[in-house]
Amino acid sequence: MDIADLRSFLVIARHANLRAAADELHQTPSALSKAVRRLETSLATPVFDRVGKAIRLNAAGERLRERALALVALADQTEAEFRGVSLRSHCRLLAPAVLQWGFGAALAAQLSARQPQASLAFATLFEDAALAALARGEGDLALVTGVALGAALPAGLESKRLGEIRMQLAAGPAHPLAGRGEVPTAEVLQHDFACPQHSLFCGLERGSRADGWRDDRLPRRIRFWVDDLQLLVGLVRGGQALAYLPDFALAQHADLLRLSVPDCRYECVEQVHLVWRPATASGWLAALVASR
Repeated sequence: MDIADLRSFLVIARHANLRAAADELHQTPSALSKAVRRLETSLATPVFDRVGKAIRLNAAGERLRERALALVALADQTEAEFRGVSLRSHCRLLAPAVLQWGFGAALAAQLSARQPQASLAFATLFEDAALAALARGEGDLALVTGVALGAALPAGLESKRLGEIRMQLAAGPAHPLAGRGEVPTAEVLQHDFACPQHSLFCGLERGSRADGWRDDRLPRRIRFWVDDLQLLVGLVRGGQALAYLPDFALAQHADLLRLSVPDCRYECVEQVHLVWRPATASGWLAALVASR
């Protein structure tokens, strides 16, 4: 079994298509097909099922992918160690845009402190897609909420609590309720709101529940349906609407004012977790996770 063949196998598994994998690797589909045959011969078992012109991993292939990710990572680490070069100097972070906004800069600062020459690539994916890509070896870290973790993580992944997000009712300085301090719920509900149509975390269409506000108990007058975070915040800063925003949005924009609603007994708090693959994490990346 050859490491080069395992590298090719991982790319083929990711694309589920020989031609697409060949384009990425700058090889011919025939050369990749031979690499797969060599692997299958050495393992004495097929690792792909052929369905017409398409291919997909079978049960043996899924097991091999887990081993291949670890073996390729170990080979890279060993080579770097003996050559005396930096280990895994590039990190790929997978996360929804809202979690990148809230936690990405702090993670980048910690990464730079531990590995000054390292680079960090942010890939914007909703939670389920981020976890699936991490499990396939297409990323090094993922940010998700506790809801996305569910009962169990995909095999080979582990998580660590990173922090939390508290949603807060926000207004701009020109809004009629700005500067009022405490505002009763009944008065809040008389004003226009801006709200995303889809969850900012999982991307599913949830309508008025997408931002965590209890519209089943406190129905709002939603005038603007906005999935773009920048536009959503802009509408609030301009005084055109109220919105239920993450606490870090208010912390980063001095002209976003928090409205206190003392007679509202509902709140939305999301737990945020950092997810990684211990088997393929380099030493400095493991140290970064441990420091959180």
